[in-house]
Amino acid sequence: MTAISETTESSLAERLTALTRDLILIRSTHTHPEERRRAFGFLRNHLDPLPGIKTESHFCDGFESLVARPADAVMPEILFCAHIDVIEHPHQETYDSRIENGRIVGPGAGDMKGSLACLLDLFVRLHHATPGLPLALAVTSDEELGGECGFRHLFDDIGLRCGVALLPDGGAPNRVTIEEKGILHLVLKKRGRAGHAARPWLADNPLLPMMRQVERLHEHFRSLGPDTPPAIDGAHWFPTCAPTIVRTDNDAINRIPDLVEAVLDIRFPRPETVASIVERVRSQLDDDTEMEVVISAEPSHLAPDPRFLAITARITGLPVQRVRTSGGSDARFIAAHNIPVLVSRPAVGNLHATDEWIDIASMVTHYRICETYVRERLGIG
Repeated sequence: MTAISETTESSLAERLTALTRDLILIRSTHTHPEERRRAFGFLRNHLDPLPGIKTESHFCDGFESLVARPADAVMPEILFCAHIDVIEHPHQETYDSRIENGRIVGPGAGDMKGSLACLLDLFVRLHHATPGLPLALAVTSDEELGGECGFRHLFDDIGLRCGVALLPDGGAPNRVTIEEKGILHLVLKKRGRAGHAARPWLADNPLLPMMRQVERLHEHFRSLGPDTPPAIDGAHWFPTCAPTIVRTDNDAINRIPDLVEAVLDIRFPRPETVASIVERVRSQLDDDTEMEVVISAEPSHLAPDPRFLAITARITGLPVQRVRTSGGSDARFIAAHNIPVLVSRPAVGNLHATDEWIDIASMVTHYRICETYVRERLGIG
């Protein structure tokens, strides 16, 4: 195999493009477990030939995670982290990809199969060049559902540990994430009495009071920020509440339901906590409204390695911006164990849309940043 130092930027771009497009073709969503299995098989095809590498599979509620590391590296110095799952789209042909204006366009290209391609290729080449390197790779399959059976399971239940984690699921080539908002996903339930829609006075329709509660919550959380919210993500450092689903078990237009549910996605920075946000929500609800916590995570503070920041500035030729983000990532499960997490990635856009994209030139830049960081931190030539 050609040494990394001899690899031209153009051939690297071609290799990463091909690998990313192969990954995009696999419809690895939460509703297609057979495709998630196929994705992990694809990864093993690249990892199994590596000398001295042990590949482990871990399962939690039907979701697989893969950890590849040298057989004697109980606690690797560096851990590459990624997820293989992508957002669900209705048609199989959506999972094709195309090259357009120097970008790979397709579902999952930016979140995060392009970044996974960078990590996988670099992992393979580094271990071929230096067998036994204290470098590991962990890939999960439930990040889009919250990550409870992925990195939480690996770190809290399995006991995976490392010196530093590299997670390209946020930021940009010269933007390194240092803080993430906390996450709270709630289901509100309001019960009533079913009836025929032609005689609403004989029923107790729970839809109307639920809608009023959701509106109260919207106004309450909006009051916590300025009248004109800033357009920049990192400057919008206030709690937000977004109703995302309102549902009943109705399949008939002329029936008043006896139960309605509303799903809320709440994001919040410090000094708020999960407990304080739950209390805020409860204060706006009717006494008979039920509330169920689906996902909760405290705000995360990440401490990037100064060496990584210096390398990023050197390779991009740009000053490094330390950014805050309203979105969450698996970094929270790793940072909870006082492990530094480096969150930066190639340039991406239109995440979770059918025309999601990743910039190919920035993939090469990101690859070189990660490669240089591993080499310098581990002291290899």
